[in-house]
Amino acid sequence: MTERLSDVTTGTDTSAAGRDSDSYDANRTTSNPDSYAGARETTEGTVYTVTGGDWDEVLAEAAGDERIVMNLGPQHPSTHGVLRLVLELEGETVTQARSVVGYLHTGIEKNLEYRNWTQGVTFVTRMDYLAPLHNEAAYCMAVEKLLGITVPQRAQTVRVILMELNRISSHLVALATGGMELGALTGMTSGFREREEVLHLLEFLTGLRMNHAFIRPGGLAQDLPEGAEQRIKDFITVMDSRLPDYDKLLTGQPIWRNRLANVGYLPVDACLALGITGPILRSAGLPWDLRKVEPYCGYENYEFDVPTSTAADSYARYLLRLEEMHQSLRIIRQAVDNLVAGPVMVEDAKVAWPAQLTIAADGMGNSLEHVRKIMGQSMESLIHHFKLVTEGFAVPAGQVYVPIESPRGELGYHVVSDGGTRPMRVHVREPSFVNLQSMPAMCEGSMVADVIASVASIDPVMGGCDR
Repeated sequence: MTERLSDVTTGTDTSAAGRDSDSYDANRTTSNPDSYAGARETTEGTVYTVTGGDWDEVLAEAAGDERIVMNLGPQHPSTHGVLRLVLELEGETVTQARSVVGYLHTGIEKNLEYRNWTQGVTFVTRMDYLAPLHNEAAYCMAVEKLLGITVPQRAQTVRVILMELNRISSHLVALATGGMELGALTGMTSGFREREEVLHLLEFLTGLRMNHAFIRPGGLAQDLPEGAEQRIKDFITVMDSRLPDYDKLLTGQPIWRNRLANVGYLPVDACLALGITGPILRSAGLPWDLRKVEPYCGYENYEFDVPTSTAADSYARYLLRLEEMHQSLRIIRQAVDNLVAGPVMVEDAKVAWPAQLTIAADGMGNSLEHVRKIMGQSMESLIHHFKLVTEGFAVPAGQVYVPIESPRGELGYHVVSDGGTRPMRVHVREPSFVNLQSMPAMCEGSMVADVIASVASIDPVMGGCDR
């Protein structure tokens, strides 16, 4: 009798039929014969087996032909980490290209449903890990829209500074990794050198180099440290002196230009049909930048340009990202000059968490006066503090969609609340996921070596794609 029981620790069918590999095909059932995933019934329910049918189908189609099917990635550095490209080649020409995603499977969107609204920041900051502060800002803006609260002016300005610093660091990684993939190793080392300058500054401002969780619903976790304004100005001076070096190193370099020019062509009508945004869309001639067309965080008060091109190729995207870094420095300089004194978190004690931080040796912790009040003088304060930290605050029922301009394009958060202390649903319109649709259009008909340049010009970050 015990032989018929399943192994409850793993959910595996250990019955005679389940153990016998020869009987697998006989017991396998699919609702759709053409389905890629076979299924069999066990005592724990239906178990599906993904067979990789897409790969088998591609090989079958190419059998007996002069075509070659090549797997590029997911471990290959040219695929930006965990992206798999299936290329069908005739000689050196790509006749068919498809992208296969899902190798990162973080499940961040689902995890957000099991954490309170403030804890959600620590998840979204790990989606697009090259633009964590943009994810934090967009998520918090959606929560604040549901709450109907307005963030203090100082917090808005600091958010702009942090996001533009993050935009610079992201574009530097795009430039550096693209240089690495195309053999311009000096461009790679220079790009990561400048990115270290940004990360050092972000660590000074927020306490962490990446995954900051510094932007919180209602404002910021804490104010900027003493001397922050001068450190930011020093950074601007350094970058103003170093960014022109990329023009000397790469822009006029004939090999770099020939590897990128007329490669990965995607005109504006194709961008619109596929929902492509960011530098790819602007390289096709459409000046669509949400900081201009749908301003947020006070961007309407800053003077900056939206660079565009009509070349619609990889070289144009490189030039645009380089110019966007100059424009970000321009915005940061104005934001520092406009930084006014004041609170960085809303006054509502039911939302402001963590509350009343003191400037301790580690920059964290509650003030002695606050601890004395909640622990020894006011039972109501103690109860409120306990519930705020453990359960979090409740958000009125409703749903919102808040888009912002991330380094890769439109980053939008669709947040649904059922009136509780946790999100009912969070869905992210992630630009890396959407922009990857352009890969076949860019690559089919080109040489296989140009696929590397095209993917680099898309600049996908798979943490956001496989959220």
